[in-house]
Amino acid sequence: MGIELTARQLELISLVKQHAPVTGDQLAEMLGVSRPTLRSDLSLLVMLGMLDAKPKVGYFLGTAYRAESGRLNGFNHLKVREVQAVPVSVAETQSVHDAVVTLFTENVNTLLVVDSQQRFVGIITPKDLLKVTLGNPNAEAIPVSMVMTRYPNIVTAAPDELVRDAVRKMVTHELDCLPVIDSSSGSGREATGWITKTHVISLFGDIVSAAQLGGQADG
Repeated sequence: MGIELTARQLELISLVKQHAPVTGDQLAEMLGVSRPTLRSDLSLLVMLGMLDAKPKVGYFLGTAYRAESGRLNGFNHLKVREVQAVPVSVAETQSVHDAVVTLFTENVNTLLVVDSQQRFVGIITPKDLLKVTLGNPNAEAIPVSMVMTRYPNIVTAAPDELVRDAVRKMVTHELDCLPVIDSSSGSGREATGWITKTHVISLFGDIVSAAQLGGQADG
């Protein structure tokens, strides 16, 4: 949802969820306010589709609320392969200079590193590059393989792993990115994608809002 609901609007949704169909007068009585006080709140919730209203019947949960709740339930079953993005990778033989250029041109915070068979072998971050380039005039000639963090000392996700479990890994290990590694591929260790904090937030921002709304409405 693009609009942040107030505490009273969330409470209205909770009351409607518990007592629907319920009239505006009944809601006002439950909250200890006058009916006109709720008019703007109820109008907004109806406009957003969070509530529906029928004359002489009352208010009940709207289609938008039910849709958001359904999407939240769907999130619990989403797999990484359904949301992973295309990663930005470099060859382990490429120079640190090339890696720096790629970071800036692709506007990413992590690069996946692959070998000549396109197998995932590591990751490299701006911090890794900074360590080797500061005060080192020969840094440009150093290959990425000399400064990367090597697999298997990297937290990864599998394509069939649940997104919620991948997100838990990111939070637990304070990571911005999880390479998605398919161990069943022909190469044995193919980086099929990645899941990043940025695109998780972008993809599931509305679902998180729905989760917060649902939690407060249930309380």
